[in-house]
Amino acid sequence: MLLATVAALIAIGLIMIYSASSATAYATYRDTAYFLKRQMVWLLVALVCGYFAYRVDYRKLRAVAPLGIFAAFIALVAVFVPHVGQAAGGSRRWLGGEFISFEPSEFAKLALVAFLAAKLATLGEGVRSLVRGAVPLLLVTCALAVPVLLEPDMGTASLLVFTAFGMLFCAGARFEHLALCAFSLLPVVLLAIGSSAYKRARIFAFLDPWKDPQNTGFHIVQSLLALGSGGWLGVGLGASRAKFFYLPEQYTDFIFAILGEELGLLGALGVIALFIVFAFRAVRIALAAPDRFGLLLALGCTLLISIQAFVNIGVVTSSWPVTGVPLPFVSFGGTSLVVSLVAVALVVNVGRHRPASAAPY
Repeated sequence: MLLATVAALIAIGLIMIYSASSATAYATYRDTAYFLKRQMVWLLVALVCGYFAYRVDYRKLRAVAPLGIFAAFIALVAVFVPHVGQAAGGSRRWLGGEFISFEPSEFAKLALVAFLAAKLATLGEGVRSLVRGAVPLLLVTCALAVPVLLEPDMGTASLLVFTAFGMLFCAGARFEHLALCAFSLLPVVLLAIGSSAYKRARIFAFLDPWKDPQNTGFHIVQSLLALGSGGWLGVGLGASRAKFFYLPEQYTDFIFAILGEELGLLGALGVIALFIVFAFRAVRIALAAPDRFGLLLALGCTLLISIQAFVNIGVVTSSWPVTGVPLPFVSFGGTSLVVSLVAVALVVNVGRHRPASAAPY
């Protein structure tokens, strides 16, 4: 059921990418399927990477996790090096060439999950100590989140922090310690937002997007108009009007708005239900893990995908400040698809090693 759920989300994603991107693809490349073709190539890459992630013994990741976190940090810093990192849309998030590039911040999420799972498994009950548990692990998380925030990519930076807090909580960290760490980070977050006019504008737009509907609130207003136009059953697959250059990022970060417009409230709720089923089945696999590292690795991968999905949906529905976070399996984006499928493969990998006596999931 877990794999069937992921397959359904990917299939929906391919259909919606073709529909949502067709106008932009034809206007720019004279090929309505341009972005669909690129996503299908990335899907093949993701399936190959996922297969290898499934076949390798997940317990080997425990030894290489520190090296992975170091490599992720180096890659995140490399995006700021001239002629190495690529800039687009006012951000420096990519490494690679003109025809193929990837976002190190996406791989940093997987590296962080593996690292935290390894350290938390070693700590055991030591996670309940503030000095030995939460503080050093959150400092490592912040070391990854800071360069991501400077790209700037506030959405992915927040996902790294949310995932770390979620894994610490699942590992048994004391709630009061996590609350103390959260309050300690709050002034830094407020300073980061307050020192950037761009970030302040996003927060104010979230509070009242209709106050400036043609500027700071444009994304949210157009997203809500698209969702509202869908009604219960939608305007019909391929019949979106918002995709004709009204809604920005209509096939990436805001693809859920096009989905809601074309498939209606029932279609949108169906996608949300698929993510809930995914999370439920993945947690059951994690609980049947043969060791603590497998449990935390599977839970971390589940948190990674689930939190990102509901942050994206929150942005599209104006329930969360606008952040550049794609919808896993559905949005256009090669790196995101590869990382999401590798995360799923690691969850299934853990399930493959569960004891024979464990209850079926």
